[in-house]
This record gives sequence, C-alpha cells and structure tokens, in this order.
Amino acid sequence: MRIGIVAGEASGDILAAGLIQAIKKQHPEAQFEGIAGPLMIEQGCVALFDMERLSVMGIVEVLGRYRELLGIRRHVAQHFIDNPPDLFVGVDAPDFNLGLEKRLKEQGIPTVHYVSPSVWAWRQGRVKKIAESVDQILTLFPFEAKFYQQHNVPVTFVGHTLADQIPMVPDVSAARQALSLPDNKRIVALLPGSRSSEVSRLAEPFIRTAQRCLTEVADLHFVTPLINQNTRTQFETILSQCAPDLPITIVDGRSREVMAAADVVLLASGTATLEALLLKKPMVIAYKVNWLTAFLARRLLKVDSVSLPNNLAGRKVVEEYLQERAIAELLAPAVLQYLQHPHQTEAVTHIFEDIHRELRKGADSKAAEVLLEMIDAR
Repeated sequence: MRIGIVAGEASGDILAAGLIQAIKKQHPEAQFEGIAGPLMIEQGCVALFDMERLSVMGIVEVLGRYRELLGIRRHVAQHFIDNPPDLFVGVDAPDFNLGLEKRLKEQGIPTVHYVSPSVWAWRQGRVKKIAESVDQILTLFPFEAKFYQQHNVPVTFVGHTLADQIPMVPDVSAARQALSLPDNKRIVALLPGSRSSEVSRLAEPFIRTAQRCLTEVADLHFVTPLINQNTRTQFETILSQCAPDLPITIVDGRSREVMAAADVVLLASGTATLEALLLKKPMVIAYKVNWLTAFLARRLLKVDSVSLPNNLAGRKVVEEYLQERAIAELLAPAVLQYLQHPHQTEAVTHIFEDIHRELRKGADSKAAEVLLEMIDAR
C-alpha cells in the first residue's frame, strides 16, 4: 500500500502524522511520501520537499512566491502521475493541494482533502472546484460537514485529533511547575504567532497590552512561547525596546504547555485558538495581515467571526481584534475583563467543555478508516 500525502504547515503535520500512525497500526507495510513536516518524517513519510517550503500566509504573501510554489506543485504532480499511489491525501494548504488533487484525480488517482478550506466563510464558489478535485472531504468540525452535504460533496466529519490528545481537565499546576512559573502570580500567556510576519505585527501590541494590564493588576506574570530562534530574537528585540522590565518568561516552543499554565491567553488567530479552547482557557484573539490582504478579505468574508471558537460555538463567545483594532488600548480591557470578573471565565469554560466533547471522535482512526475503505473499494 502506497499513499501520497502533502501537508503545508505545523497543524497539518500534526494531523498527517496521526493519520499515518493510525494506518500503520493496521498496515505496517504502508508507505507514505510527499511534502512532509518533522512529525510525518518521524512516522516514516518520505519527503520529496520540506513542508516549510509551503508555509506562507496571506493573499499578497502567496503571490510573492507564486512561481516557486507552482514549480513545486508541478514537480509533485508529475512524480505521482509517473508513480501512481493507491490514494492521495492533501492535508489543509488548499491553495496548493486542490490544484494538485484535481490533476491527480483526472489521472484516475483517488483523492482526499483532509481539513476543509474555509469555503463556508469566504469564496464559497470554491465548492465547485473542490467537488471537481476530490473524491472525499474529511472535516474537523461539524458545521463544515453540513455545508458540504448541502452542496452534495462526499464528506465525513472525523473530529479533531487535538480534541483526542488534550485531556478534558488540563493540569495547570503541572504546567506551571514544568515551566518554572511563579505559583503566587496570575499568568497571562502571550502568543503572537508562529510566523515571523505575525510576530513582527503582533509582538508590540501584545507587549503594550501586558504593560497596561500590569498597571491594573499587580500580581501578573507573563509567558510567551516562540517557535524558533528567529521569532524569539524578533520578540526579544521588541521587548527590550518597549518594556525591558516586564515580568515575563520566554519559552522555546511548548505553546500548549504555556497555554495550559495560563489564567488568560492573548493570541494570534489560528490553530492555537482551538488548543486554547480545548484547554478551556478564556482568550482574546488578535490578528494583522498585509493591508491589501485585509482589504480583499473584508470584501470576500461571508461570516461575522474569523476565529474557530466563535464559529464552533455558533455565536460570539470570545473577543476578536483585527487589523487596526489589534491595539493595546482595546486588547488590555478585554484581557482585564477575565482577570477582574471570574464569572466570565466560568461561563466560557462551560461552552468550551461542550465543544471539546463534540470534537472528540477519535479523529486519526476515523480518518484512517475512510482512507482504507476507499483503497479497499478499488
């Protein structure tokens, strides 16, 4: 059994690695190759290209590397056409994977797209391209599956592997002890993102927010996880310029542990918001992109909220501050609401518990089951 697989960023690497592991439990001889991150490679996936080559965010940002990405996709497509796998799985990265899937499907290779594009939120016309490109969509969230059912696209809601991995009740004390955080302080986690572009835009407003909160609540300590040395240097440079005396612990990676330790999380919109939800953490969400990307997105969006917690809840349960609203003057009062009004934290926690249960479906095994049934059907 041979499966082609492509993931485009860290969240996709997690999902793909779990899927590979689940399939290998039943078929140890199964072979995987494609575009892989470190977790996929650890599970035995052969990498034709490193996943970092695809990790780019935003409309304008993608355009800047369009020729390079097109060349990689052409190479991968030809590789699988010349050496057809039993099945191909594109994990997230829709702008890259859907075109690749369409070409492979036209060559008779069964295709699956794992993680729905945000077609329910914007550019809904893409559903036609998706239907042409894939034999099956695997969605992480139930509201996505309903959208595809309405458009007669084969779909399976598998849940989210993070909901399976993260315990219903996080061990706050263990996380604080592991990170050597003070036990006599309230902890606020600052997560300005995993990309350099995110850190460059959000580090300063997050640090300024921390300063403002500290003037209102004295017993605060802050903690920030940075994914690599580049983003750490970026953050530390901005910190030294804005607030060199801020009581803060900077951690290499370990973002989930950092959030588990926190009383409140201030973070960039993205997959981390789902982890914060599953950890039952009250959160404030912010995001900034290139001005042209924001201009285009505002005209294409079909939903009121961009964050996963609000879309999963079906209503606004956490505050979102985007673009020009991602400033300390607005972020600090939102963080302080949770610190100064504990009942608000309790209300959000109950909502997040219900969502966690709904997403806990054994995603890796369920996704593997769908793929193996497709291969058997051939």
